[in-house]
Amino acid sequence: MTTSAQTAQTTTLSYADDGRSLTFTAGGQDIASYTYRPTDDQYESPRPFFHPLTTLEGDEVTISRPWDHVWHKGLSWALPNVGEHNFWGGATYTRETGYANLDNNGAMNHETFSYIEESASTITAAEDLLWTSQPTEPGQQGTPLIREQRRFAIQLLPSGNSWALLFETEMTNVSGAEIGLGSPTTEGRDNAGYGGLFWRGPRSFTGGEFRSEAGTGADEFMGTRSPWIAFTGQHDVTCRKSTVMFVEDQSNAGAPNQWFARSSMFACLGSAPFFSEVVPLKVGEPLKYRYAVVISDGDIDADSASALAGAARDALDGWA
Repeated sequence: MTTSAQTAQTTTLSYADDGRSLTFTAGGQDIASYTYRPTDDQYESPRPFFHPLTTLEGDEVTISRPWDHVWHKGLSWALPNVGEHNFWGGATYTRETGYANLDNNGAMNHETFSYIEESASTITAAEDLLWTSQPTEPGQQGTPLIREQRRFAIQLLPSGNSWALLFETEMTNVSGAEIGLGSPTTEGRDNAGYGGLFWRGPRSFTGGEFRSEAGTGADEFMGTRSPWIAFTGQHDVTCRKSTVMFVEDQSNAGAPNQWFARSSMFACLGSAPFFSEVVPLKVGEPLKYRYAVVISDGDIDADSASALAGAARDALDGWA
């Protein structure tokens, strides 16, 4: 009999680069695409993003450019209130204006991959990015604000039916002045502290179930704190279920962070380290955040969720 652990060990990862995106495959099946040179409008705050992401069985667990929020891009690092700038996309929420289009949508610009390392079970990419403000004139480049050193890895987990996307970002302020990293909640909108590593699920996941160490539920998980949180939804066509789990590295400042979690309006989940308090990004004092996002076939119970979170923590701890 072949065990799930043996299946994971015998599946081989590979990747391809077409000059605009990286595509990762497991056992010959595409499981992730990372667009590092987007062609999005400035209003959508152009930035690299992961889409599509699929389970090892081939079920897609992301959506990109949904009609209700076209700036939602699968899974991406996106921040709405970066000083006076917006690196989330769409309108900006401030105390003075509420939601308003402020011509302040910046861009996270890919500069280079410093390396891409691969083994049979893990592929790690290191990327340099420059965050710039919205240009004042079309065709011009905005003002440099933040330099980011980003790393991410695609790693197969021992369970055999799951894999992890490990994500690390270090942001360095190059603007010459302190930048406050906040959210609509820090600007006065109650329980809307989005911003960070953000996932938008497919339409069929609406009404799915969250699970953390506190138990299971739906929208009541908005703003809660826990080391990990998972969401299980069901697919159209195949009628199978899939689970997406976020695990925070406990070395992150302020950990465990509050989670931005919605089920009833649409399925989404995000780390939110700036949910209810502005975090200063000071010149000469970079900020670093690390997470694991697990993509798993099927539903989970309390025991399997705990095991999956443990495997993700081990993956983060072992990721040099």
